[in-house]
Amino acid sequence: MDSPILLLLALLVALVQCFSDDYHSHNSTRHHDYCVLGAGPAGLQMGHFLSKSQRDYIILERNSGPGSFFNIYPRHRKLISINKIYTGRRNREFNLRHDWNSLLSDRPDLLLQRVSRELYPDADSFPRYLSMYVKELGLKVQYGVDIGKIRASESESPRGRGYILTDQRGLDYTCRVLLVSTGLWDPQKVQFEGSDLVEGYESIPVDPEEYKDQAVLILGKGNSAFETAQSILGRASRIHLYSPSPVRLAWQTHYVGDLRAVNNELLDTYQLKSLDGLNSDGKNSSKVTATNLPVYHNDNFSLRQPYDRVIRCLGFRFNFSIFDGSARPPSSEGARGRLPGVTAWYEGRGTPDLFVLGTAAHSRDYRSSAGGFVHGFRYTVRAVHRVLELRYHSNSWPSIKLSISQLQSWLLRRVNEASGPYQMFGVLGDIILLRGSHCEYLEEFPLQALPQFSSLSGHQLSKHGLLVLVLQYGLNRTDSLGPGRAESEWTRAWRSNFLHPVLYYYDKLPTERDMRHRPVGWPLPRPKAVHHMIEDFLTEWDGPISHSQPLRRFLEHCLHTDLRAFYAESCFRFSLTNRKPPLFCRQGYLRKHGVVRNRQLWQHAHEAGLMLGGQDSASPDTDPAFPDYLTQAGASVSSAINLDF
Repeated sequence: MDSPILLLLALLVALVQCFSDDYHSHNSTRHHDYCVLGAGPAGLQMGHFLSKSQRDYIILERNSGPGSFFNIYPRHRKLISINKIYTGRRNREFNLRHDWNSLLSDRPDLLLQRVSRELYPDADSFPRYLSMYVKELGLKVQYGVDIGKIRASESESPRGRGYILTDQRGLDYTCRVLLVSTGLWDPQKVQFEGSDLVEGYESIPVDPEEYKDQAVLILGKGNSAFETAQSILGRASRIHLYSPSPVRLAWQTHYVGDLRAVNNELLDTYQLKSLDGLNSDGKNSSKVTATNLPVYHNDNFSLRQPYDRVIRCLGFRFNFSIFDGSARPPSSEGARGRLPGVTAWYEGRGTPDLFVLGTAAHSRDYRSSAGGFVHGFRYTVRAVHRVLELRYHSNSWPSIKLSISQLQSWLLRRVNEASGPYQMFGVLGDIILLRGSHCEYLEEFPLQALPQFSSLSGHQLSKHGLLVLVLQYGLNRTDSLGPGRAESEWTRAWRSNFLHPVLYYYDKLPTERDMRHRPVGWPLPRPKAVHHMIEDFLTEWDGPISHSQPLRRFLEHCLHTDLRAFYAESCFRFSLTNRKPPLFCRQGYLRKHGVVRNRQLWQHAHEAGLMLGGQDSASPDTDPAFPDYLTQAGASVSSAINLDF
């Protein structure tokens, strides 16, 4: 009898211990310095940077794998993000300009092209790529954690604030910094009479046979609406797209979120009279009624015929419901309030230490740049990480120290290779802090945060001022495919329409007021001087006459320094006859560096038109008479450049 009783007691003790462990595991609190909410591309991108910096972080994901949004969307399983593998170049940074899907890492082969070779990949390839990214980088992701409530808490840390995240099991996660990367997944809905009869993009059948010989009305004129229409063009009897606003074409607006050519086949069937069409009546309200017969109020009303189906394709909005009042960021002023409002450095307004990443942070550049898409927010996430490194770990924004004589070649390298400013045009720019004979070069700083530059970067401005390198489109409205759409004469570079580099020179940091009152369409306030590099059909800004020489003259004007390069023979003569030889000679020849002059090289320079006035006759000890071609910012600054040496 004793043996069975002892066995039973042992079993009861084990069960009690098991339940006790389970109870404590579900009711304990787990703390991390950084909580990343969502294992989509933005969350994983931040995870990489946090892991690389060896920070204490966790990525929380409610589903069983990364990038779960792309297991469902787009519904018809074709991405519209470019995966251009063959660029003719082996430069990894340059190739990222044409790879819109891969995340940043230190591994040159960790790219989407390992999963798909298609220009527009199948949507299923993206979650596979993200899983590969997590595995190969060893990111800390915890799946099956559905956070239902987020609240702020006053902690005992010096900063006095933290965040508490509660999951579906009641388990709390606390963190010093909350990084929200949940994306946009809550369908945008509208309420009107009959809206209960409308089907949603998120739940419609994707088999075209389901629409055979049916009349379909689609609410919306974005990519999801046209994607849906295109999938049923060969089956539906007629397809009409309806919204108050007209169609915006990406190749006209330069905004990749507008209608892409890969989805716009319905424009053909509309304009070539094949029963499909677009309707815009400027109204924001309407109604749908269930009826078998049309009700005629106007015999020329465009929607007078009944439809078998009405489908809602109005996009998505941010899910604010998981935040309580202490942690809820405000709605954005733009994007119809669908996004959280954030600062220029992507911190929630009124929610310190809560940062918004990825598509959800698109309110900063909505409809103006690529911050809502992988090829854009991979760079804004990196910028946020650099802000975090300074604020919480006292690590300044990475910078490179350059001699002033190296600045021109470095700028040319950046405009011809850099992918960050190229993708996030008008939003991220390079900052050059002038320090006399040298400068500090900082890459991809958020331009709208320039008034807070020192507090966000850890670098101070000197009396010599700063330069800002930006890639931007022109402000002139032109026919994107018509004649006169591009400038080719470098003296009219300021009239460039297509993407081109622009340099802004400031003798001091712009203020918040300057930023608010900047000219319409400008990414920055009026500078003391500005220089546009002429747009280029090949996007290669390396022409000696059209690009390099005007850039050098602009830099000379701002730096009050002769930046010409000289042969060793010329530097030798200047060193003997002048108390202050040119900068190139001081930093090159006098340190036993330089180019030895020979007749063939000299003749080549003359034939190229680079030595028009006789370089050796220059007198560098006198102040160079710089042309006054840099008039007040905003005027034509290139047309008066005098290239005589």
